[in-house]
Amino acid sequence: MSSRGTKRKRNSSSKGLDRNKPPTKKRQENVQGSSNSKNFKVENFKIFNDPVHGQIKVHPLCVKIIDTPQFQRLRYIKQLGLCYLVFPGAAHNRFEHSIGVYHLAGKYCRTLQTQKPKLGIYEKDVLCVQIAGLCHDLGHGPFSHVFDNMLIPKLPSNSESKWTHEKASLEMFDHLIDSNDLKGDFKKYRLTDRDITFIKELIDPPQEKNGKRTLDGRTKEKHFLYDIVANKSNGIDVDKWDYFLRDCHNLGISSSFDCHRFMECSRVIEVDHKKQICFRDKEVENLYDMFYTRMSLHRRAYQHKTTKIIEEMLVEALIKANKYLTFKGRDDKDKRMSDAIHDMVAYTKMTDDIIQQIMRSNNKNLKPSQDILKRIERRQLYKYIGKMDPKEKIVKTIEEEVRDGKNKIAKKEGSALKKDDIIDVSVVFVNELDKYRVPKYDVNLKEEV
Repeated sequence: MSSRGTKRKRNSSSKGLDRNKPPTKKRQENVQGSSNSKNFKVENFKIFNDPVHGQIKVHPLCVKIIDTPQFQRLRYIKQLGLCYLVFPGAAHNRFEHSIGVYHLAGKYCRTLQTQKPKLGIYEKDVLCVQIAGLCHDLGHGPFSHVFDNMLIPKLPSNSESKWTHEKASLEMFDHLIDSNDLKGDFKKYRLTDRDITFIKELIDPPQEKNGKRTLDGRTKEKHFLYDIVANKSNGIDVDKWDYFLRDCHNLGISSSFDCHRFMECSRVIEVDHKKQICFRDKEVENLYDMFYTRMSLHRRAYQHKTTKIIEEMLVEALIKANKYLTFKGRDDKDKRMSDAIHDMVAYTKMTDDIIQQIMRSNNKNLKPSQDILKRIERRQLYKYIGKMDPKEKIVKTIEEEVRDGKNKIAKKEGSALKKDDIIDVSVVFVNELDKYRVPKYDVNLKEEV
């Protein structure tokens, strides 16, 4: 379909609207819901100065959420975990990322709202999406993805567990509301139990079954809102956009991806009987830049060989410390790390500071962990002995590739690998477009739906 097609002209007079005049009060209420009520006055908003997005206006209810121990905990969890020990600029935390996602989520909603008022995106919808963006990372553990991807699966009581930081975010969100008595504040801004369900579904959208998924927070007419914070359809969402911008800013890595242009070139269109957020066909290069930025960050920073070595050493230290490092949970009971993930009172106390807790401890049982952490401090790291990159499309299983790679490395080193040698497998998709179906629209379709 050519992008040179003519734009379909609208006859505004047929609908009794004059685009040169401001909308009537009735129409304005239809588009923005309760935006004119005193609960949504801009004067009540708080301004955050962000190095990536500039000034961010934060809704008073979101300020209430931010000013809780559960959210403030994110100040003490590095966004990139142990990348900080390789890239000194990577000192940013989950706290500022969450506020950035809040900002982009609101901007995206309002862009779609402005472009197509009859979609019926009300201020209540926008606020719910913003809260989801703000709270989507509440469940992250110490050192971010190292905790849930590397540590938790290796701890004794969780080897078969399906625990994820997304599920923990839902539990922490409930704990945040209950322990800080925020139910009344939610009601003040007309947010019901169904809206809270909607927020939780936005944070961790239910998986599809037989091509369908059951969503209770909103009707199918607004299911496109589920693709803004955590897009399970094609992986294009504001969570990624913020961490691409923020990580590149702090790592000193350049990126030409323009998320603001991407928003402006988005429309809600019905595809396969579902309303979806689609993108202009001419934005394919910008889309490619987005996925290239992701690949570049993985290869140059997230999967950096020294970062991976330090992560393996830390995980080994934490496994040894698991029995002896405890946190007060419900009913004032001590919880090990492996158990604290199921107790939000204890989990709230777990941040990157656990390294210092181990190092300061006089418990002799923690000495093996302390020795490993001292090696990291003194840069006495495990030796990197080599890597193996598949030259062709992988047709074998990961296990077969690992076995072949081990043999090649052993041959290069002149000795067989030992049982306690660590093999780290990193899988980076260069072209995510092959993995996802990305809806796009032609200029001829711009005015439909």
